[in-house]
Amino acid sequence: MRQRKLLELLSDGQFHSGEDLAKILGMSRTGVWKHIKSLESLGVEIYSVRGRGYRVPGGLDLIDQKSLMCELDHLPLQGVFEQRELYLQTGSTNELALQALRKGVNKGLYIAEQQTAGRGRRGRQWISPFASGIYFSIAWRFRCGVNELDGLSLVVGLAVKRVLDKMGIQQVEVKWPNDLLVQGRKLAGVLIEVQGDTSIESQLVIGVGVNTGLAEQHASAITQPWVDIKQQRVELSRTQLLIDILLELVTMLDLFEKQGFAYFQREWMAADHFKGQAVQVQTGADSFITGIAQGVNTLGALQLETNEGMRTLHGGEVSLRRLSE
Repeated sequence: MRQRKLLELLSDGQFHSGEDLAKILGMSRTGVWKHIKSLESLGVEIYSVRGRGYRVPGGLDLIDQKSLMCELDHLPLQGVFEQRELYLQTGSTNELALQALRKGVNKGLYIAEQQTAGRGRRGRQWISPFASGIYFSIAWRFRCGVNELDGLSLVVGLAVKRVLDKMGIQQVEVKWPNDLLVQGRKLAGVLIEVQGDTSIESQLVIGVGVNTGLAEQHASAITQPWVDIKQQRVELSRTQLLIDILLELVTMLDLFEKQGFAYFQREWMAADHFKGQAVQVQTGADSFITGIAQGVNTLGALQLETNEGMRTLHGGEVSLRRLSE
């Protein structure tokens, strides 16, 4: 708690003396110094100037825990998540959600300011620097088997796109089956993981990551073209972005469970990044299919026009890219 409080005090980007911080936090100046060092270990840049105190250059846009929990306690999110956690740092929010499902949690929400082992599809790492993106996972039980949830990752991506559109991010497109792009560069991603599956219930984790403002020192670790919201010159609060995504996502998950993907097919097709383009689909380590991407069917499966006719490809461990890439 003191670590988060110290971060909140420093998040304004101004100098704060060790003496003032010690008084507010109810600890010694040595204790403040130790907490400063622990924050630096998270990757937070902190200036220390004798006679002036400590300062985070440029400040920090932290997730406002009070505002977030207040929103979760009021309709339409009231009572949706029986467990909700906000961490300064964790390995993977998806892993937290998977553990919660194993312990019997029905629906849970797990958010982090930083992930040290964030996961993407096909074993890739999701680079998650401190307070530089939106990183959260939802544990969710559906009243049906997993085979009835085709298209779920596409619907989650649409929920994020709707919010980004409303906030003024231009030209957001969806890439089958789980990415959001701006001018061909990745802005956000979705990772769905299955914990349990019966004919009457399925247990899934829905992980979402959005790049909000990555520092240059983190760019070298990203192995694909990327973009963040800061580059779009749109000023927004990470807290409000998170809340708006949750509001949209919970509404769409309920609708998806009742209507299936077909209800969202036309909207997804209108934003399809690869529609009508020559693409290559990797379905295994050395297995590739080429053709013209023709959108998706009512189940969210990719429709690929090949020399042998139309192929229908489902998600999972499948990778899609433009043929010239």
